[in-house]
This record gives sequence, C-alpha cells and structure tokens, in this order.
Amino acid sequence: MIGFSHRDAVSFLGPFVRRLRWSYDAIGPLVALSDGLLTILTSVLGGLLYHLAAFGTFPELDPYFAIGILAMLAYQLIAWNAGLYRVTAWLEPQRNYGLILASWFGTFLLLSLFLFLLKLGSEVSRGAVVTFAGLALSALVGWRMAVGRWVRIGFEVGSIRGRRAMLIGTPGELATVKSRQRLLALGLTEVDRHALPHEEAEFGCRCREVLELAIKRSRECQADEVILALPWGNIEQLTFVRECLRASPLPVRLLPDHFVRTIWQGTRSAAPTLVDIQRAPLSRFEQATKRMLDIAGAGAALLFFLPLLLVVAVLIKLDSAGPVIFRQRRKGFNGRVFDIFKFRTMRVMENGQKIMQARRRDPRVTRLGRFLRASSIDELPQLLNVLKGDMSLVGPRPHAIAHDDQYGALIGEYALRHNVKPGITGWAQVNGFRGETRHLELMRKRVELDLWYIDNWTAALDLQILLRTVVELLRRRNAY
Repeated sequence: MIGFSHRDAVSFLGPFVRRLRWSYDAIGPLVALSDGLLTILTSVLGGLLYHLAAFGTFPELDPYFAIGILAMLAYQLIAWNAGLYRVTAWLEPQRNYGLILASWFGTFLLLSLFLFLLKLGSEVSRGAVVTFAGLALSALVGWRMAVGRWVRIGFEVGSIRGRRAMLIGTPGELATVKSRQRLLALGLTEVDRHALPHEEAEFGCRCREVLELAIKRSRECQADEVILALPWGNIEQLTFVRECLRASPLPVRLLPDHFVRTIWQGTRSAAPTLVDIQRAPLSRFEQATKRMLDIAGAGAALLFFLPLLLVVAVLIKLDSAGPVIFRQRRKGFNGRVFDIFKFRTMRVMENGQKIMQARRRDPRVTRLGRFLRASSIDELPQLLNVLKGDMSLVGPRPHAIAHDDQYGALIGEYALRHNVKPGITGWAQVNGFRGETRHLELMRKRVELDLWYIDNWTAALDLQILLRTVVELLRRRNAY
C-alpha cells in the first residue's frame, strides 16, 4: 500500500502481533517449511495454469508435484547456506530480496540440470516450468515481505521471545548492552544481569560471590544460557570467570567488547556476534534423544513392574508402620531441588540437614527393607521421577542435599555432577561404586566416574550402562 510506512504498520498491526507469542528459534524453521510448501504449490499451479491457457486441458499433475519437491530441496539447501532463515536476515530487507533472487536462480539452474539428467524434459512442458519459476519467485518474495514486516514489528512490540539469557559483565561493558533490540537480534531475551566488581582489589573473593549468586539466580530465572560482557584484553578475568561458571551446565558465550566492535565499524565484514566459551554438556538434539529414551524406557518398565509395585506396597504396609513411599529432597539438573521417590525401607524418615548413610546391618532398616535395598527394588518408584523429568534412567546418582553440601565443600568438581539430570543408575554404580562411601577417596572416585560419563555421553553408552546394571543387581555389591 502506497504511503503505508513502518510506523503505520506498527500502529495498525501492533496490537494483533503483540497477542502472538513466538520463540525466536522457531521462526526460521517455520518460514523454511512455509517456503517449501509454497514451492510445491506454485509448481503444481504453474503446470495447471499453463496447460489451461495454452491447450485448454487439465494436465497430469504428478510430474509437477515431483518438480516442486526437487525445487524445494534445492532451494532449502541454498537458502539455509545463504543465511536466509536467520532471523537477523529480516532486519535487512533489501539485502534479503537479493539473496532470494540469487538463491532461486541457483535453484532453477539445478532444477534444469535434474530434468536433463533424469530425462524428464519430454514429460513436462518448458512453458509450465517457466511459469512455475515466475510464480514461485513472486510468492517467495511476497511471503518474505509479509513475514519480514511481522518479524520487525514483533521485535518492537515484544511478541518474539529469544532464549532466556543471564548477563554477567563489568559495569562499563554491561552499560553498552541496554538495547533489547540488540539482544533480540542475537536471539536473546534478558532475564537478569550481574555486574562484577570493577576494582582490582575486589576482583578475587567479591567476584566469586557475584558469580555464585548469578548461578543461583540463573536456576531461579530458568535461564537458557549465560552471556558475558567483559573486556577481551583481560585474559586473567576471562579465565577466572570461565572457571567459576563451570559449575553451571548452561552454555556460556562472550559478547564482542567495545574495542572489537569499534574495529569492525565501517568494514564490509559482518560484525562478530557471540563467541562460545562453554558448551552445554549435551546439545539440544542429544537432550531430546536422551529424553525420548527415558520416556520410552520408564514407561515400559512401569507397565512391566506394575504387579510387583503393587505387591511391594502391600508388604511394606504389613511389615511396619509408616508410608509406603519415602520422599527426600535431592538436587537435580543445574542444582534444582526435587523430591525423589523410593519405597520406604527404614523406620526413620530423614530429610534434614544431617542424614546418616545406610551401613551394613543398619538397625534402622526394616526386615523387608533389607531385601528391597539388596535387590534395588526400592528404587523402582524413581521411574515416576524419570517420567516427570526430574531424573533420567542413566546419570550421576543424586545424593541427599546434606551430603551434597558436605562433599561439595571437600571436592572441587563435585558440583559438576549437576550438569546433567541425575539417574536411577550410572557409570559409577556399574563400576562398583554403589552404596555407602565411608571414605572421602571413594566419593572422589565416584565423582571422577560421573564426570567421565558426562563428558563422553552417547545413547549407546546409556544402553550399555542399563545392561550392566542388570549384572550388578545380580551381584548385589555394596547393597545394604
């Protein structure tokens, strides 16, 4: 519409767009999907319109459907590599349209090559293919204009949400990160920020206190990642901050500082965005894979063991007074507290600041409890924890919070165990480190094995641990 400016669009469409809530990371894949559907639709439509106009007949549409799929695959490949599906591309519409034209021209050349190599030229009309090319280019450009305007309005009215980011940095560098638009252009939405002390004398202990508070707040705010705004020239500070943040499982990325941004101003090269300092222990794909295995495995196990669970529940009520299920607070992923479920095997229900580990011939254990603990049947209710998402089938075994506090003060890398979800069984348990840890060195070895598991996780390793767990249950080592 002539004279319909961006400001007018914000005023007219803003209230509607504000009601739509979209994740920043979902926009690119959704637009790619819509581009693919447009390509197939215009291919079929181009063949139909050309044959109706030229011959007055309805053509066989299957070849044009196949051509649309070929064109879709070629265009998606080229467009992804050209960066057309990065959300920041919509902030530069003129450059965007040039990339669409170049990508579609490359697609048309590849499509012509496909038709020649597959000898399909005799089955489709060249006029229909040319009609398809024009329709598709118009549709792709028009759709991109509409989506681009919606994205820019969404940025302004706040309907597009980025990944939840915790900002940590020096006061000077944090002051340059005030613009919400700048963070959204990086796919981020700020949930909290923490300024490090700028005085050299306060750098040590005071800096560590700020970082520990930031890690705690990142759990409360459910942050997705940590963004650092620090001077790149201060290597000592960068190293110190990175080491302290190892206790968090969140990915850590570094913003370009003022000096780096100044160098890039006026150059033709794209300015640097974020530098990865620490990756998450598991990628999103790996997390999704592990979660699917957990849901499938825990669901199947619950169905299989349901009769046994019911029998055990009745026996516990007959054996001693008290509830069937024992709940105790444990720390899970990123140190978040949850209630773990176990069949009650003791006459006490310890869940405080001081908890004594079970020992051999422990008088607190009931008669039935000895059998349940030796066979690990008492752990079966934790399948519910897995389905809830608090735990995984395989991972570092969660300890009582009192023990976490105790060993966390004695073992430097103990907190890194919380960088993945805790498990019903784990690498340490199948290697003989199960049950009571009477000596500190035993816990050190358990932590070492847990960290090895985190660093070397694969789905195949989880399956191996589950199989070895069955063997360990038959051996009943350290189970009392």
